[in-house]
Parts: sequence; C-alpha cells; structure tokens
Amino acid sequence: MQTAERIATLGGSPSGTPGALVSQRSWDDYSIGRAGTIEHLGALDVVYTGVIEAHRKAIEATEEIDPVTQDMLIAHSGQLEQFHWFVRAHLEKADGSLTTGNARTERSAAKRASKR
Repeated sequence: MQTAERIATLGGSPSGTPGALVSQRSWDDYSIGRAGTIEHLGALDVVYTGVIEAHRKAIEATEEIDPVTQDMLIAHSGQLEQFHWFVRAHLEKADGSLTTGNARTERSAAKRASKR
C-alpha cells in the first residue's frame, strides 16, 4: 500500500493488477518449476540478490531528488535483506561459504545448492 500511495502522491496512477505488473516488469519469470526446497532456496538467493541490487541503485538515484521515496526504498531494502539472510542461512556450509557459490542464474544456483 505504501508504494501505491507514494506513486499517487508523485502524480502517477498505480496499477497493481497481475497483468499490469507483468507487462511493465524488466525481469524474466522465475525459472524453477518443480524442485526440492533446497533448489528453490538456491534460486531465491539469486533472485534476492538481483532485487536488492536494483533497490540500492534506486536508493542512490533518489538521494538528491526525492528523499521521501529514498527513505521508503531503504526500509524495503532492510526487509529484503533480512529475508535474503533467512534464505542464505539454509545454504551456508560449515566454513561460512554458500553452496550456491557465485552462481549468476537461478538454475545454476539451484543445481549447486542441491549438491550440498
């Protein structure tokens, strides 16, 4: 709700219907179908990394022009980072490294995670 209110405040017209979201997004569908929990967690590690990186770019871009929106993005980022940590807690090896390594795609992360 907060995001939609901010869009309206800035003069936009928020549309949160599934069709509108799909037509306006810049990312591909989640690529993992039926798989085990650990494979999904591996893929979600990559997804969260991408979303958090995008938020950080948006935080930087709004620093000078819109501190209210920047503050909202910072709050969202904090929540995203917490959930990312929850995911990564299941992917961590005894030495602290991640089973997903430096995987860049959902499928490669899922495959690496399954080889724990």
